[in-house]
Amino acid sequence: MGHGHDHGHAAHAHPHASATRAFASVTLINLAYTALEAGYGFHTNSLALLSDALHNLGDVLGLALAWSAAAIARRPPRGRHTYGWRRATLLSPLANAVLLMVFSGALGWEAFRRFSAPPDIPATPVIVVAALGILVNLGAAWLVRDGHAHDLNKRGAFLHLMADAAVSLAAVLAGVGMATLGWAWLDPATALLIAVVVAVGSWRLLRDSFDAAMDAVPGSVDADEVGAFLRAQPGVAAVHHLHIWSLGANEIALTAHLVRPREDDHDAFIDATVHALDHRFGINHATLQIERGAGCGHDLHDAAPHHSR
Repeated sequence: MGHGHDHGHAAHAHPHASATRAFASVTLINLAYTALEAGYGFHTNSLALLSDALHNLGDVLGLALAWSAAAIARRPPRGRHTYGWRRATLLSPLANAVLLMVFSGALGWEAFRRFSAPPDIPATPVIVVAALGILVNLGAAWLVRDGHAHDLNKRGAFLHLMADAAVSLAAVLAGVGMATLGWAWLDPATALLIAVVVAVGSWRLLRDSFDAAMDAVPGSVDADEVGAFLRAQPGVAAVHHLHIWSLGANEIALTAHLVRPREDDHDAFIDATVHALDHRFGINHATLQIERGAGCGHDLHDAAPHHSR
């Protein structure tokens, strides 16, 4: 039997270095804006500003988690952590999503309480501070835009920032409505809208991050298609013990047993197959075990492959 490993480190040498700098910048920018917005929210007694500040505080905490995860993921494999600390980038979005769901519930409850007797809110500070929030959040989202489609950690931060920009726009419109029409109920209504936006925007992230933490097949990979591809390779009679999961941001692992009775160069076959898996499916950490017939080899499910550099 034979074994093959392909980890694709040349193309992914330091994927977390730029992410760490981006998360650091975004976290500090949002922390400063959150403090400013909360101060004006307390000064004007505006639930729209206070709720948006609370939402932004949740995002700051979430961004801090993402920042920490990106930094931790750079630690090399050693000792008992043979894969390194890459999974930190999968656990951070899960904690982030749970945090935002809790905040959305708290905001919704307070908004409902205020509908019965909405206080008079000075509209101009709401408009100015919320407009500043649009610029801050769009700028911060631009800093983490690279790779957010494939990096769950970055996607969580990007979605939160874009949602924040939309919520700040709603706050601006509410301020305009209060100033021109005198509708005080727009303040708690905006807070309720913020709660709904947070809950809806967090649900998919919560689902995806939970799946990743439970070693589910990444959404970008069709397991049946991968199995069919492996069975179609030259000389392969059967495929079993096929497992596909996320190691971390931009890293997908695969283990499989391939029954291949043919007596030829298994090393060349494995090299070609793992490169094809990377090119076609984005699976850049593949471990293949060749068996010459049924009943050979060991189940890789019992011992995950070691990571090496």
